[in-house]
Amino acid sequence: MYDAAIIGTGPAGVSAALNLKIHNKNFIWLGSRNLSDKVTKAEKIVNYPGFPETTGEGLNNAFKAHIESAGIEITEGMVTAIYPMEDHYALAVSSEFFEARVLLLATGIAMRNTLPGESEKVGRGVSYCATCDGGLYRGKEIAVVCNNPRFEHEVKYLAELASAVHYFPLYKGIIDMPENVFIESGRPKAVDGEERVSVVITSSGDQIPVDGVFFLRDSIALNNLLPGLETTEGHIAVDRSMATNLPGVFAAGDCTGTPYQYTKAVGEGNVAAHSMISYLAEK
Repeated sequence: MYDAAIIGTGPAGVSAALNLKIHNKNFIWLGSRNLSDKVTKAEKIVNYPGFPETTGEGLNNAFKAHIESAGIEITEGMVTAIYPMEDHYALAVSSEFFEARVLLLATGIAMRNTLPGESEKVGRGVSYCATCDGGLYRGKEIAVVCNNPRFEHEVKYLAELASAVHYFPLYKGIIDMPENVFIESGRPKAVDGEERVSVVITSSGDQIPVDGVFFLRDSIALNNLLPGLETTEGHIAVDRSMATNLPGVFAAGDCTGTPYQYTKAVGEGNVAAHSMISYLAEK
């Protein structure tokens, strides 16, 4: 059981992790060891105090150096579900589960995009974890929607189980897949079915019959990740302490709304960490 869990390795997550470390909290930090792709790809950053006209790569490297000097470890993986328990939360990360008393959602803004029908069919043919649910589709026909080539190994794993995989890669580049993986040229527009998923509807209007759909994305839609979480226009609703409507759940960074600025994210991560510390002390 951890005191806290941080989901997301962008500037808000970095700030929160450093503060929790200073206060000797036992926490798990989940995300990418490369930190934020958004930060890395920034050509020039001119409004980050102390770093005049730095590049995104330069700022990201500074974050990494600070994390390393503080002795903080990142557990690489994507959280696919969060389950409220009696007085804590359980987090599903691939085939593993972790438990923490308080949570920080520092997930960025990518978590709000879903296809029509997707949220309604979670657990009924829609899955976000290949290793967790792949065995359910042994010998069956499935679709996979993927937005990052780093998940290609999971597509190949699913191809070992399924009879056929209809693959929708939402990225460019050379794709080398097994013979039973059919790369679709259209884009997925919706998933449909009565009780369970039965078809994927494409941008061209085609309906591809499937037994299930795996969405392999960098992040999961907020309402699917943690049911009951209050949002406003696609962002997590928080108060000035960065607390959400759920007990022990805090949020910081781009996922809480505009402005989408690194300095704002770092400040919110700091506030959230101190609020988490206070919450733990009260409990």
